[in-house]
Amino acid sequence: MEYLVVGLGNIGAEYAGTRHNMGFMILDAWAQASNVLFKTDRYGDVAEVSFKGRWFVLLKPSTYMNLSGNAVRYWMQKLHLPLENLIVISDDLNLPFGTLRLRPGGSSGGHNGLEDITAKMESDQFARIRVGIGNDFSRGGQVDFVLGDLSEEEKDQVPELAARIVQGIKDISTIGIARAMNTLNTKKVPRKPAETPEN
Repeated sequence: MEYLVVGLGNIGAEYAGTRHNMGFMILDAWAQASNVLFKTDRYGDVAEVSFKGRWFVLLKPSTYMNLSGNAVRYWMQKLHLPLENLIVISDDLNLPFGTLRLRPGGSSGGHNGLEDITAKMESDQFARIRVGIGNDFSRGGQVDFVLGDLSEEEKDQVPELAARIVQGIKDISTIGIARAMNTLNTKKVPRKPAETPEN
């Protein structure tokens, strides 16, 4: 069983730590934790990881965000995969930072990368994991916010987000997307600050 897992982002060092590159960051964290390296191939950087007899091909498209569908279509055809074996990770302005939403299909929500993949694949019925980046920007500031760097506090949360997403993807491959949604889409319970003992 093989899956194509696509992390969306923009190529180039100037975009490396930006909110719009959350998909790249998640795949980088997965590859690092699995001790595998990306290699440059057609339409993107590719790495492979395995889990319980399943193989996951991780793809960071080398096209810009609004042309991501070209890379996805090429690799889906190359690997001879059905649409249900495609999983896309993207950032989402409409979710608070760190909130995760796994869906088996649906609209792009205005995300250029998801829109292009839908157009090139001629279907919106593929799994997508949306990673909330928040929307803390003033009127007209959306582009600068999306292409701005994560705060230090947000960067510190990426490894934990990556671990949750990777587990969610493994769950998709073992127990199915419906049960994986029940786990991954559960809101995190905020940690309570330690109580100060009374004198």
